[in-house]
Amino acid sequence: MGQLLTLVLVALIAWRLVMGHWPWQAQIAAHKRKLVAARRLLGVAPAATREQVLSAHRRRISTVHPDRGGSTTQVHETNEARDLLLAHLPHDRKEEA
Repeated sequence: MGQLLTLVLVALIAWRLVMGHWPWQAQIAAHKRKLVAARRLLGVAPAATREQVLSAHRRRISTVHPDRGGSTTQVHETNEARDLLLAHLPHDRKEEA
């Protein structure tokens, strides 16, 4: 067990030396990039509230809907951006009751 732990530790240090960052940092950075892209797509600030996100989503959907000349891809991207941003809002305990 001790040898396995030592091997994992050496592998992690080697990763850090070769790649310049820890393995888990790449996932965190990618997730942050997705959040920034979602905010940019909907045009909301980082401190946007649930209502602001939903309002921005409705505005964008009204312009990119296939009935209005948009595409289903744009609708899916907009829905994914909304879902991602709503998932990262702090939950209000009053709403859950």
